[in-house]
Amino acid sequence: MADDGVSRELVAAVLRQDESAARELVRSLYPLVAKLVRAHRPVRSAEEDLCQMIFIKILQKLPQFSGAVPLEHWVSRIAINTCINQIQAEKSRPELREADLSEEQAAVVRNLAATTDDLAPDQSFASRQLVEHLMKALKPAERLVIDLLYLQEKSVAEIRQVTGWSAALVKVRAFRARQKMKQFWANMRARENA
Repeated sequence: MADDGVSRELVAAVLRQDESAARELVRSLYPLVAKLVRAHRPVRSAEEDLCQMIFIKILQKLPQFSGAVPLEHWVSRIAINTCINQIQAEKSRPELREADLSEEQAAVVRNLAATTDDLAPDQSFASRQLVEHLMKALKPAERLVIDLLYLQEKSVAEIRQVTGWSAALVKVRAFRARQKMKQFWANMRARENA
């Protein structure tokens, strides 16, 4: 869609509710949008779904298009901002999947789901890696308190000295971090069983 006159006519036709013009606009802009989505797509979003979301926004905001910049620039801004917003949304709602785990970590998950026995010594390293993997979804302060309290086995008093937090804050952060890890674990198991 290089001809600015044609794109202005197409935009005007779409604004007059011309469905064939809307299809033509989407068809002509699709290669640009798909290229931008491939370059900026968040990990958990499907390319086609993100393209559809972008085209919905484009068509909704088309009355705001002033024509001061080329249509492709305006569309690119919407596409990139949509991708960035989706990336930020995924960061605020981290999700762990079994596919993200190594084979050893996945074996630990299956073993823990199937038995109440203690882990075999050869699985303890994989279980520690699994805990570290679950910790990636936590905020930095939560990761720190879990690491100090459970992995390094420091006391609440020792953590207080290291961090400068009150004992109550250490306990609250540890509790919240454990709850988040339990939720991530439950989500991972639910997806595994689905």
